[in-house]
Amino acid sequence: MAKIGVNGKINVTKIDKSKLFHGKNGAIYLDFTTFIDLDNVSEYGDNGMITQSKKKEDTENGNILGNSKIFWRDEDQQTKKFDNDKVDNTNTFDDSDIPF
Repeated sequence: MAKIGVNGKINVTKIDKSKLFHGKNGAIYLDFTTFIDLDNVSEYGDNGMITQSKKKEDTENGNILGNSKIFWRDEDQQTKKFDNDKVDNTNTFDDSDIPF
């Protein structure tokens, strides 16, 4: 089975907050969709985009929230690591201005 590792970044200010929902455990969730192009890389090193999921009855396109990058791919017993920027989880930020 082929596997792909994908990192993504989203702009939380673009989230349509009316689409947030509570799960059974009380946590707040957002459905999203990631489009991945395995054959092309943008000028910024991205392989795809992340959109806010929409239902069939919605007439608007899903909001584009951010981009995604393939960082690892395993196909047919051959592993390839991508040289895209690595995720930096060491940054800290003040979350008091997050809009939800």
